[in-house]
Amino acid sequence: MPARITGISSLTDTIRELRSLQREIAACSLCPRLVEYRQEVARRKPRRFRDWNYWARPLPGFGDPCARLLVLGLAPAAHGGNRTGRMFTGDRSGSWLISTLYRFGFANQPSSESQEDGLELRDAYITASIRCAPPRNRPLPAEIAACRSYLLRELRLLKSIRVIVALGRIAFDCALAATAEAYQLPPPNPPRPTFGHGKCYLLPPGLALLASFHPSQQNTLTGRLTQPMFDAIFVKARQFIQTGDMT
Repeated sequence: MPARITGISSLTDTIRELRSLQREIAACSLCPRLVEYRQEVARRKPRRFRDWNYWARPLPGFGDPCARLLVLGLAPAAHGGNRTGRMFTGDRSGSWLISTLYRFGFANQPSSESQEDGLELRDAYITASIRCAPPRNRPLPAEIAACRSYLLRELRLLKSIRVIVALGRIAFDCALAATAEAYQLPPPNPPRPTFGHGKCYLLPPGLALLASFHPSQQNTLTGRLTQPMFDAIFVKARQFIQTGDMT
């Protein structure tokens, strides 16, 4: 089981290392296609955001350094996180996620509009498989691989994580690969865990991996993902954090 962060000096070290990693991520330029796209989006911003000075850089994760819940998304939205500089902020996916986290006690407010809106995560940390907005929301395999080291380092620094909620198939696959490497897990016994909304897998270091459809408009406006379906994921997450049991 991942170690719980204890002691002021240990927490201070974790915060310092997380901030260093966040700065490193924000300065990343490993993927030329993503660099070009995120900057092009900022140049061609729509009229409704014409007064915004777009972030247009990679996005680091954010939240509670003692978090027991890790929410793993796909990538920043072109006019959401890529604009505001914070994941799941300023778009409808963010509204779905943050309002749900708020109702389950993982956030201090139900909205996420800008870096200055006062949002604080409680016992939760949000990160992503890809740190830059990809064209058509479709990252290339090489881009996913290039970002993998950042997720690995987050997992190693966030020593209290008990539950990972993976939003979408790509995030689910990234979570499986990253946890196996970060915690040096043996290959899973057949059958290999597969993605499906609501599926839950217990991993050897005492982690629960929960799979969820991503709260994108493509899913929420079509009814593929409903609010009760999304709530059920966090009911399980909260239950496992409190009891260590999913049944």
